[in-house]
Amino acid sequence: METALYIVSTPIGNIQDITLRAIEVLKNVDIIACEDTRKTGLLLQNLKILRKGKLISYYEENESRRIPQLINELKNGRGVALVSNAGAPTISDPGFKLVKECITQNIKVIPIPGPSALLAALVASGFPTDKFLFLGYLPKKDLKRKKLLEKLKKMPFSCTLIFFESPKRVIKLLKEIKSIFGEINLVLARELTKVFEEFLRGKPAELLKMLEKNPPKGEFTVLINIPPN
Repeated sequence: METALYIVSTPIGNIQDITLRAIEVLKNVDIIACEDTRKTGLLLQNLKILRKGKLISYYEENESRRIPQLINELKNGRGVALVSNAGAPTISDPGFKLVKECITQNIKVIPIPGPSALLAALVASGFPTDKFLFLGYLPKKDLKRKKLLEKLKKMPFSCTLIFFESPKRVIKLLKEIKSIFGEINLVLARELTKVFEEFLRGKPAELLKMLEKNPPKGEFTVLINIPPN
């Protein structure tokens, strides 16, 4: 296998979404750097992947310590795969700093594309897909979040906004969206590719009624259709 850092996307729910190329890389690399070694180990076991390489942890708290170690392994001719717990590494997950350092050190970086919650939500949302802005998780502090939403409302062009939200904060977020944007069109995509996958469509007031009746569970991808100003 070619010496490189492989950015490997893994299933976000349905295990059958793994790609043939991802399986081949995970079988043959020397090292798999993963956000949670237990979760990745279980994924490999369920996929019946007999891996050649070892698993090492790579998460936000140990990132600065792991980067020099992985760069050294790559310089010594070893192939390294980076995976997150689900979806595409570096998208609201650790990995950007490692990729940047590899580019600085002239080490090849190879993307192995696959499942992505933001793209899965977007293509099934019914909102325009020609222009979209992904914001990851919004700030947790109320004032920062509200200021950001106020700025987004003033965008000079029409687009689809996409961000992630936890079930604990999604009702609060909907109330803020209603206050700032008014009765704008929204989509809440929940538990994507899993057994209880669900798309909730409507205005903030309608969605609030739904969620207050049935308390939210699972991670949410929130989409807002921003009309032209």
